[in-house]
Amino acid sequence: MIYKVLYQPTEIRNPQRELTRSLYLEADSLVAARALVEKNTAYNVELIQELTGNFLAYEQKSPDFKLTEFN
Repeated sequence: MIYKVLYQPTEIRNPQRELTRSLYLEADSLVAARALVEKNTAYNVELIQELTGNFLAYEQKSPDFKLTEFN
């Protein structure tokens, strides 16, 4: 499944809407997606959304859509 992760780039500062960024990743579940982000980054995760159907098709049309892979 594909997930959209909304996050703040750092955990040190208070969250600001203007600094919210997103990434897309493939994982087996929402819990697995959160674990991947927490293990591989220092991001402050705000929200994780599963993308399916029309929502996924819409996001894939964006030039910013790129699946993030962690090694």
